[in-house]
Amino acid sequence: MSVAVDRSPQAQSETSRTSPNGTGRYAIEAEKMSVYYGDYCAVRDVDMSVPSNKITAIIGPSGCGKSTVLRCFNRMNDLITSARIEGEVLFQGQNIYDDEVDPVEVRRRIGMVFQKANPFPKTVYENVAWGTRINGFRGDMDEMVERALRSAALWEEVKDKLQQSALGLSGGQQQRLCIARAIAVEPEIILMDEPASALDPIATLRIEDLMKEISEKYTIIVVTHNMQQAARISDYTAFFSVDDRRTGNLIEFDDTEKIFTNPSQKRTEDYITGRFG
Repeated sequence: MSVAVDRSPQAQSETSRTSPNGTGRYAIEAEKMSVYYGDYCAVRDVDMSVPSNKITAIIGPSGCGKSTVLRCFNRMNDLITSARIEGEVLFQGQNIYDDEVDPVEVRRRIGMVFQKANPFPKTVYENVAWGTRINGFRGDMDEMVERALRSAALWEEVKDKLQQSALGLSGGQQQRLCIARAIAVEPEIILMDEPASALDPIATLRIEDLMKEISEKYTIIVVTHNMQQAARISDYTAFFSVDDRRTGNLIEFDDTEKIFTNPSQKRTEDYITGRFG
């Protein structure tokens, strides 16, 4: 069964909570979420409510579970046979890990862009059209492809290359194409796992500008090792660290400005100031 959600504003207001700044509802909420790989607990007891139409950055040292948490938000960890999730992840009031929820539908509505650009070995056009086609899109495909590429700030660069292989694009263009591909199926949340880590500074800036632009329409959750990037682009920041058992824990989650200028936890301050990590 797919995620059954009434999309009306009344239903959304009834099934979603108010975000910390009072401007809107939460996009997704983790409640006592723990992640196990076999007997090993990778992340423990995460409580995290992500505001809608904002950019939330997840930062922390290597091995603290940043990407693991991100993958929980659209059930990508289901693809790892040893992975097991405890607790709940609520999307529009429903736990996405309930037995009757279709993970494919979850991933359509909560898209993902990976660290390394992974365009299909198809044309630029087919990269954007593929997801909507298999989801039964019956509208004007040409219009949809153009709209998605414009949303990803890529149309002017590829409008004369639509029938060429996507693998011929530059790294930054390929990553924006992957964002266009995610946008094309009209998700509500876009997850990004270090989307600019393999790009040069100019391409990185374009990705950052794009993220800020599309956050007016989509909720974005981004994992980054680059604290300067998190400070530049995000509205909220979640800081994760590890305990003595190498288990990831959410230490602090707040407005980005507060996290970087006046954190509540000493461990956050130590990480931000470079004392560890």
